[in-house]
Amino acid sequence: MENNASNSTRANGTRRLLAAATVVVLAALSAVPAAAAGHSAPGRQASARHAALPAAAQRHDARGGLLALTPVARVGRAGVADFLATAGMDTATVRHGVRAYRLTYRTVTPQGGPTTATGLLVLPEGGAHRLDLVSDTHGTMVHRDYAPSVGEDSGRYAAYLHASAGRAVAAPDYLGLGRGPGFHPYMDTRSAVTASLDMLRASRTAALRLGRPLTGDVYASGFSQGGQVAMALGRALERGADRRLTLRALAPVSGPYDIEHAEAPGTFDGSINPTSAIFYMTYFLTAQNRLHPLWKDPSEAFREPYADIVDGLFDTNHTEEEIFRALPATLKELLTDDYYRQIQHPSGALLAAYRAQDGNCAWKPDVPVRLYSSSGDTDVPIANARHCAADLAKRGVEAPVTDQGPVSHNETYLKSGPQIVRWFDAAAARR
Repeated sequence: MENNASNSTRANGTRRLLAAATVVVLAALSAVPAAAAGHSAPGRQASARHAALPAAAQRHDARGGLLALTPVARVGRAGVADFLATAGMDTATVRHGVRAYRLTYRTVTPQGGPTTATGLLVLPEGGAHRLDLVSDTHGTMVHRDYAPSVGEDSGRYAAYLHASAGRAVAAPDYLGLGRGPGFHPYMDTRSAVTASLDMLRASRTAALRLGRPLTGDVYASGFSQGGQVAMALGRALERGADRRLTLRALAPVSGPYDIEHAEAPGTFDGSINPTSAIFYMTYFLTAQNRLHPLWKDPSEAFREPYADIVDGLFDTNHTEEEIFRALPATLKELLTDDYYRQIQHPSGALLAAYRAQDGNCAWKPDVPVRLYSSSGDTDVPIANARHCAADLAKRGVEAPVTDQGPVSHNETYLKSGPQIVRWFDAAAARR
C-alpha cells in the first residue's frame, strides 16, 4: 500500500537521500523543451513555463480532456541510470534519457461530478516514433507533493525505468494529490481507476502534441495501492472502457487485493508491522468515512485526543513524519475498545468499505498476467498476491506469483521493476 511505513523516520531519511542523489541529474531543468528532442513540432519554441492549451484544444468537456502541459524534467541516459542505481535498481534496461511533463486533465469525483487531476507523462529521448504506453499507478502517498508529477524522488522510479526502456509512461497522481483539488479518496479503487483511465486519455493528446504519437497498446503495472488499481484498470480496459486503448499485459506489484481476508487480518496476526498497521488503517478509515460514513462522530472510533486530529492529519498537506509523530504506537491506543473490536470483526459499513475495494482479481484477463510480491513484505503480505492468483485460477487464468524473497515492501518493487520491463519487452516481441 504505502512505500514501507515501517518506522517513523524512514520517510524523512529516504526522501533526503533521494533529494541529494538526484540533485545533479535534475538540476538546471528550469528550461525544458516542450517537445522531445528529435521529435519537436515544426516551429515550436521550447519553454519550461506552464503551457495552457489553446482554445481549440480545450473545446471538449469530456473526461480525459487535456487542460495543460507543463515540462518538469529532462534527464539524460546516464542520469536516469544513476538515479535508479542509487535506489538499488538493476539499470541494464536503461537505454534512453527521458523527458517528463505534468498533465492537468478533466476527470470525475468519486460521486461522478466534474473535477481535475494531474499526472506525469514521461517519454523516452529517442527510440520509436510511435510509442506503446505503460500505465504506472503509484503506492500510498499522504502529502500531495509526493505525487509523481511534483515530487522528484521515489514516485518517479517506475516512470523513469519504463520510459528509459523505450515506452511512454502515464503515471496518474490520483485525485487530491499533485496539483489536483480536494482530499485524496485513499483506497477508493473506483475513483482511482477513473483518474487513471482519464490520465491515459490525456496522455494520448499530450504525446501527439509532443510529436510522439501513441500506438494504443497499454502495459499496466503498479505498486502497492497502485497494484490494486492496476488490476482494476486492466479489467476496465478489457471491458472496453476506451476503444482506442488495448491492454497487452498486466504486472502489478504487492497490491492489497484482498483487504477483508489478507490485508486487514494482517493488522492483528503479525504479518503487518505495527507502525505500518496503524498508518494504513487510520488513513483508510478517515478517507473511507468521507465517502461512506463509518461513524456519526469521530469519538465513536478514536480515543481522545486523537478523535479531534486524525481527519486533519490526512488532508494531503501533512507529511508522513508529521503523521507518525502525532499518532500513538498501536491501534489499541488509538481506537476505542468498541471500534478496535469492530475492525477485528468487521460488519456493516466497515465491511462494506472493505468489500468495495476487493474482488479486482475476480475476472478473466485475455492477456498475460504476472503478480510480484515478497514473503518478507510486512506492509502488504504475500497472501494478497496468492489470493489474487487463486481468484484468477478459478477463471482459468494462470498468473504466476514471483516471490522476491525476504525483502521489504520497497525492495520488492526495486527488484520487480526491471524484471517487469524485460517481461513487457518479451510480451511486445511476441505480438
